[in-house]
Amino acid sequence: MSDHASTPGPEALKNIDTSVPHSARIWNYWLGGKDNYPVDEQAGDAYTRVFPGIVTIARSSRAFLHRNLAYLVGEAGIRQFLDIGTGLPTADNTHEVAQRLAPEARIVYVDNDPMVLAHARALLYSTPQGATAYIDADVLDPDRVLAGAARTLDFSRPIGLILSNILGHVPDYEQARSVVARLVAGLPPGSHVSINDGSRGIDPDFEQAQDAYNESGAAPYVLRTVEEITGFFDGLELVEPGVVPVTLWRPFTTTPAPEPIGEHGGLARKP
Repeated sequence: MSDHASTPGPEALKNIDTSVPHSARIWNYWLGGKDNYPVDEQAGDAYTRVFPGIVTIARSSRAFLHRNLAYLVGEAGIRQFLDIGTGLPTADNTHEVAQRLAPEARIVYVDNDPMVLAHARALLYSTPQGATAYIDADVLDPDRVLAGAARTLDFSRPIGLILSNILGHVPDYEQARSVVARLVAGLPPGSHVSINDGSRGIDPDFEQAQDAYNESGAAPYVLRTVEEITGFFDGLELVEPGVVPVTLWRPFTTTPAPEPIGEHGGLARKP
């Protein structure tokens, strides 16, 4: 992915509100990316002053996704991925990791944020053997997501569904569960679902920082209990070790043992 490909022109960026911090741009800032504005850096710095561990959470979340992809490609044999709530491109995006392991992998990204859409052409890069596509859609419209994905993915074969730090943007828990259930219902048997989100009840400083962020005027993000995150996997077969802090999900190394953090996730198979 070239620098030129990942940098939208002024026309593509004209409708983006740079006066209000945005979670995708702040997350990009914490990951060391450059696709953010001073307002995002200020909000990100204010957050880290209360809870410096958010940078570890952001980077651990990305590492969790990479380990999920390694399992899905290497052990589950998945070659198709539906990544909803893509966020801004940084290093080692889903298509890069998956196609590095399996060049024939096909990936569909889904987002509806103007800045993410402006960077869509960066995400459309693919190996010659595989494919990468992009859908402008909202996670709250799962039928549209599934219909759009079917233009690129073969729904007669297993698919890896990725919901990374997106369900916290659905404030109502039952609505979030309903969205997951509808998406899973549209997947063929043998598909896998990867979910991770910020968790409540682990670190009071994290909760304080998130509550302050939610009151800043930015789009809120809801931290959920471990039991609630686990509930997203109802009806699915959890892959060991189940829903755990993302640092403890099949770490590539156990020396030193990673510390549990306020971000939980898991991977499960649709029977």
